Amino acid sequence: MSPESSGEPPRLGCRDLRVRVGGRELLAVDTLDVAAGQTLAVLGPNGAGKSTLLRALGMLGRYRRSGTVLLDGVPAEPATMRVAVAGVLQRPILRRGSVAENAAAGLSLRGVGRREALRRSEPWLDALGIAHLAHRDTRTLSGGEAQRTSIARALAVEPRVLLLDEPFAGLDATTRADLLADLRVVLDGLHAATLLVTHDPGEARALAEHTMLLIDGRIRQLGPTASVLDHPVDAPCARLLGFGLLPPELTGRGLLAARPEHCRAAPGEVAAPPDGLAVPGTLRRQVPLGGVTRVDVDLGAPGGSTGSGGQLMCVSSTPPNAPPGTRVTVTVAAAHLRRLDTDRTINSRLSSRIRRVGRARRTWASSGGMGVPQPVRQAGRTRPSPRPPHDLR
Repeated sequence: MSPESSGEPPRLGCRDLRVRVGGRELLAVDTLDVAAGQTLAVLGPNGAGKSTLLRALGMLGRYRRSGTVLLDGVPAEPATMRVAVAGVLQRPILRRGSVAENAAAGLSLRGVGRREALRRSEPWLDALGIAHLAHRDTRTLSGGEAQRTSIARALAVEPRVLLLDEPFAGLDATTRADLLADLRVVLDGLHAATLLVTHDPGEARALAEHTMLLIDGRIRQLGPTASVLDHPVDAPCARLLGFGLLPPELTGRGLLAARPEHCRAAPGEVAAPPDGLAVPGTLRRQVPLGGVTRVDVDLGAPGGSTGSGGQLMCVSSTPPNAPPGTRVTVTVAAAHLRRLDTDRTINSRLSSRIRRVGRARRTWASSGGMGVPQPVRQAGRTRPSPRPPHDLR
C-alpha cells in the first residue's frame, strides 16, 4: 500500500507486530503499510483486535508489544509517535471551555502559544461546519458537535498519522451522514496516513481507499475497498460482511456466498437463472422490516434433516406468500455469486486448533506433568487440563 510511483516510503507501517496480554496473543500482524494521504479502514467483529491494532501502531497504552512500528520507513520510538499521531475516539473527550479553546488544545499541549493555536485551529472549525460554535461552551454541545470539535482538535496539529476509532458511533443517522460527507472532503486534502476503525462497511466504502478485515487479531483480507467488500475470500470474511453461505453439497460447485438482497425465495421448485443457482430449503419465518421483508430459510433437500445445509437470510420487497414449513427454492443470479476459498478456512481452523493444543501442552508441562489440573483458557472459558492433549480432536 505504499506509493510506489513516487518512491516514498509508507508513512505508517509495521513488521512482525504482536500484542500479548496475560500470555494471550491479541494481535499478530506480519506486515502492514499505509501511505501518506491514504485512508485504511479496519473492519472486524467485536474482540477482533481493531482498537488494539490502532493503539499498537500509535504506540499507545501499556500492552506488551513486540515487533517494529515504522514511521516514514524508519523504526519509530514512543516519543516520536506522540508528536506524529493524533487520535479521535468513539466518545469525544473535551475540556471545559469553548469550542475554539478545545480545538486549539492539541497545539497548546505541543507548546504553541494560545493566540497562534487559536489561529491555526480556526480553519478546521470552518471545514467541519462548527465555526459558528467557536465561543459555545462544550458542555452544551450535541454528540455530533462534540465529535466535530474532537476531530478539529486532531487535525489542527497537522498529524502525520491520524487514528479514528469508530468516530461515528452513537450518532443519529442524519448527523452521521453529514459528518461522513464533511470528513470525506477533509481526508481528500490531508497528507496524513489515516486508519479508520469501524463496524460499518458503508463507512469504509465512503472514506477509505483500502480496507482490511481483521479476525482473531490477524489480517484476513486486505485490498482496495470495493474489492474487499464485494469479493470476500473465505467464509469468515463473507460472514463479517453480511453475505449468506451456500454449502458445496447444495451448490455442486464449491462453497458460494451471496448477499441477502440478492437471494430470492419462492414456493415450490423454481429453475435456476442462466448460469445462476437454485437451492432447496424450508421457509422458517418472514419478518417485515419497513419496505422489505426478511425471509429466513433452512437450506436442505427434501428428506434431509431440517437446516442440514445451514440457514440463509433473504431480503426482498416481494416475499413468498406462504406459511412457515413451506418448501421453497432460493435462486441467485450468476452475477451475485461469490466463490469462497475453503482451503483457507480449513487451514485457519487447523492452525487455531494447533495453537490451542500447543498452549495446553505448555500448561501441562508447567505443572510438572503430575496430573494436577491447570486452568487452560479457551474460547472465553476455563477448563481443567489434567493430561497433555495428544491430538487435534
